[in-house]
Amino acid sequence: MPSKSDLRQTLRAARKAHVESLPDSIRGLLFHRPPAPLLARIPHEAVIGVYHAGPWEAPAGAYARFFREAGHTLALPFFADRAAPMDFRHHTDPFAQDDLTVGPFGMLQPEPDAEPLIPDVLIVPLVGFTADLARLGQGGGHYDRWLAEHPPVLAVGLAWDAQLCETLPTEPHDRPLDAVVTPTRIYGSL
Repeated sequence: MPSKSDLRQTLRAARKAHVESLPDSIRGLLFHRPPAPLLARIPHEAVIGVYHAGPWEAPAGAYARFFREAGHTLALPFFADRAAPMDFRHHTDPFAQDDLTVGPFGMLQPEPDAEPLIPDVLIVPLVGFTADLARLGQGGGHYDRWLAEHPPVLAVGLAWDAQLCETLPTEPHDRPLDAVVTPTRIYGSL
């Protein structure tokens, strides 16, 4: 089996090619609203952790706007610096994103003085996944460590169908997801 590093490189290229092959009109319709089985699992007062997607990742912005309009509090990952553990901070404006700044990894994140929060539901980015909900992330282990420290959190990955893998190398610290949502189906039991 290829190494995690080799798999990341291959899967990132496949993800980019897949996204580039989608017409803009189709891309704009995908990941527009969380599916009903996921919504049924989310308590009314839940804090929802989302991510600010990179150019080829499954977009989470429409989910953030949906949850905000439904009255949920939003949280985005926050890093004080590159060596700091990931935590989550209040994200108040998923429409204009006026409350965000560029973090140490080049991704938008809440300002340092934003309120720290612990999400009840976490929408998770990924590079690859399996039908049995193993996840290959970016390689920093940030989500695995955070999920290990917060086990009751419902963790749901967003992915393009092209990111599905037959198998992935896993290690004891790797945390499986509760579900993965793609444009064509839901993996796992919601």
